[in-house]
Amino acid sequence: MFNLQGAVLALLGVMVAVQIIRMAIPEAADSWLTLALAFIPARYSGYAPLLPGGEVASVTSFVTHTLVHGDWVHLGFNAAWLVAFGGAVANRIGTIRFLLFFCFCAIIGAATFLVFNVGLLAPMVGASGAISGLMGATMRFLFTAVDGKGLAALREDPRSARLMPLSETLRDKRVVLVTAVFLLANILAILGLGSMGYSGIAWEAHIGGYFAGLLAFGFFDAPQTEDSSGERILH
Repeated sequence: MFNLQGAVLALLGVMVAVQIIRMAIPEAADSWLTLALAFIPARYSGYAPLLPGGEVASVTSFVTHTLVHGDWVHLGFNAAWLVAFGGAVANRIGTIRFLLFFCFCAIIGAATFLVFNVGLLAPMVGASGAISGLMGATMRFLFTAVDGKGLAALREDPRSARLMPLSETLRDKRVVLVTAVFLLANILAILGLGSMGYSGIAWEAHIGGYFAGLLAFGFFDAPQTEDSSGERILH
């Protein structure tokens, strides 16, 4: 899992750079930048012209919220999960597909947050929704890797693991168990266990991102064929 691809390191670099810039600029400028990048549901209830970033941020913040974090602890936590799940996914599908998939999960996570928080003025920041999508994606080939070459395959050659068809994924007891634990953790967040960032844990984005990754990863995975020896080849 920790054989990092350039796209993962680039994302981490941008997140760290944004945090450093926020520390270096005046407080008022930091507040403006944070709100311009953050996802704020109230933008879609008529407040967009009044908020930093204006109408442009109504589009860009579906992705840019992943680049800004509440503090270094928040960033460090997300960075650890990005390294854990992003490495295997990026090495499996390549830079372009990985970045598109990361953005897709971020967008679905933000949209889910919006559905449950219409009109909310509080900003949502952090990459946890998109990273939850990477976790969901990993479920599609984690256990086939374990059953085949072992867990080390995720670090050494994640492309060698068979992608579970969606129907098989939803029936696999191990995937179901991981998903249940993930949902339980977010239910505890709903009940107030823990706090992160500006407005608590965005459990809506986590759940939306996770299921986006779990259900849609097959559309982003590189196509596979088999050579004469039966070995899978990804294009």
